[in-house]
Amino acid sequence: MEFFAQFPDFGGGLRTLVAFVGALSVIVAIHEYGHYIVGRWCGIKADVFSLGFGPVVFSRVDRHGTRWQIAALPLGGFVKFKGDADAASGRDEEVMAALSPEAARDTMHGAPLWARAATVAAGPVFNFVFSILIFAGIAISIGIATDEARIGQVKPMPGAERLQEGDLITALNGAAVKDLRDFATIATELPAAPFADYTLERAGRVMQVEGPFPFPPLADQVNPDSPAQDAGLIAGDVILSVDGTPISSFTELREAVALAGGSEVALQIWRAGALLDVSLTPKRMDVPRAEGGFETRWLIGVTGGLAFVPETRNAGPVEALQIGVSQVGSIIKTSLSGMWHMVTGAISSCNLRGPLGIAQSSGNAAAQGSFTFIWFIGMLSTAVGLMNLFPVPVLDGGHLVFHAWEAVTGKPPSDRALRGLMTAGLTILLSLMVFALTNDLFCP
Repeated sequence: MEFFAQFPDFGGGLRTLVAFVGALSVIVAIHEYGHYIVGRWCGIKADVFSLGFGPVVFSRVDRHGTRWQIAALPLGGFVKFKGDADAASGRDEEVMAALSPEAARDTMHGAPLWARAATVAAGPVFNFVFSILIFAGIAISIGIATDEARIGQVKPMPGAERLQEGDLITALNGAAVKDLRDFATIATELPAAPFADYTLERAGRVMQVEGPFPFPPLADQVNPDSPAQDAGLIAGDVILSVDGTPISSFTELREAVALAGGSEVALQIWRAGALLDVSLTPKRMDVPRAEGGFETRWLIGVTGGLAFVPETRNAGPVEALQIGVSQVGSIIKTSLSGMWHMVTGAISSCNLRGPLGIAQSSGNAAAQGSFTFIWFIGMLSTAVGLMNLFPVPVLDGGHLVFHAWEAVTGKPPSDRALRGLMTAGLTILLSLMVFALTNDLFCP
């Protein structure tokens, strides 16, 4: 049973709240634990590890003297190290003045530079490692496609009953197929048609059958927070027509949506043998291009795919980790590119989401099932790690800049400079949060 299916919807509110708090709590716990455990390894003692802010609802002290607590406001967390005046790691002058040089070594402010820098960097690093493990785990769970153009599972749709699991595709519309990549290349060059001719090897026999178009107008995935999800489309829906015009390929669907622009479109849907009529309005979105940069397109929020699931094989741990690293790298690259394009005005600043937008996306991802929600947590964990590395005072990246200054000059910035920079950093961060929240409320 899906965990989030047990929560009544109430307009999406309860599920959204539970999903958002759950995702954020896991990511924050991983981030703060990175700070805590690396700090401990480096000889820096922690007084408090808190998940949440505000009034404490539960706490216990471990054998190392650290108080582990859960607070009432689950919107973040912190580690308060020995010698810190507050959750932002400000220096407690009174405490530090009373410590001997030997005792000060156990504090964040008296530890060697390498220990402080490692402790600060550990939070974002743990976020990235967590994301890599999530994506690697998903790769291991679902497997990866083999090189052969062999059918692993037939997707339900009109005409698909002629294909069977285990069929090896050797030709498509008369063109010889060498492997899965070759099949995809040939399929993309076919003119749209309701059906295609497949030459198959099945149980030692060669046969020709008529099957569905290789890239049908199928909703392989329905993206969270999209017009398609709002209209009730689900994964597996086949779009038969747009505004009364029959379509046979996903390319035709994409072209029809682009032609409609921001106007409402009427779709006829095939779902498990039943026909449904749905209306929705495409949304203007900035999407990354494979070669880099972004392009603005009208989208309804469905992802296409082949008419069948290719045969898969188990991914080994090394291969799965490589997939995880590649995915995290892709998210970081796309995020930085998106930020740059927003700053330069190349794409809309509405792409920056605030807490309400992230909460809504959490709920929508949870509504699509555990795999989608876990994938979303992996993406969000990468984003949190990346954001914390920005060189803004009060963030981990800002502290690392201070440590770099100390490494170059031989001394940390003055207390006056630190106070001014921290105030400026907090102002920047709050302004950005207000701007993102305004986007959540007023952007289409």
